[in-house]
Amino acid sequence: MKNWLILVVSAVFLLTACGNNDSDTDSNSEAISSVENTTGESEETIGFEMIGDQFVEAANVPVDEKVKIIAAFDEYINSFNAKDIDRYANVLSKNAIGFNYEEEIKMLKETFKNHDVKLKDSDATIVKYNEDEAHVVANIDYHVKEHGTDATLNRTVRQVTIFVKENDDWKITRIVGMEKLDQ
Repeated sequence: MKNWLILVVSAVFLLTACGNNDSDTDSNSEAISSVENTTGESEETIGFEMIGDQFVEAANVPVDEKVKIIAAFDEYINSFNAKDIDRYANVLSKNAIGFNYEEEIKMLKETFKNHDVKLKDSDATIVKYNEDEAHVVANIDYHVKEHGTDATLNRTVRQVTIFVKENDDWKITRIVGMEKLDQ
């Protein structure tokens, strides 16, 4: 369980399928969504290939869809950093498989109330694509400071953000993350 808590704290605010919140964890975990434990079995294959330090991009992504998917990913990061709950909510699927939409918005408000959190992405790459779903993998630097204390957390997470197409828009349905071990 301790490894799970470390993963959750490291991931800071990721949307995902597990809802395992223990009431006896530290104050930072109260404002953190749970992250899917990537060491367990999964119903769906989520993964990516790397050549050296580079993610291998899916070859079948149409250029116009690539632009839309990366724009949706950028909006996810930018709206979070701007603490703009309405913009952030707009990039989420209301029918997500990895989180409850209403609970995620509530947790986001609590996070912004108690923490300064900034996300910085790098190497965002579409690694899996079909006309209804896309997987974007990226390295995300999480910088967290708890209000009223000197408590900070800085971690890099390798994250797969899963988008689904809804009414010609790409919406987040699930996020899976794992802390990078080479830090």
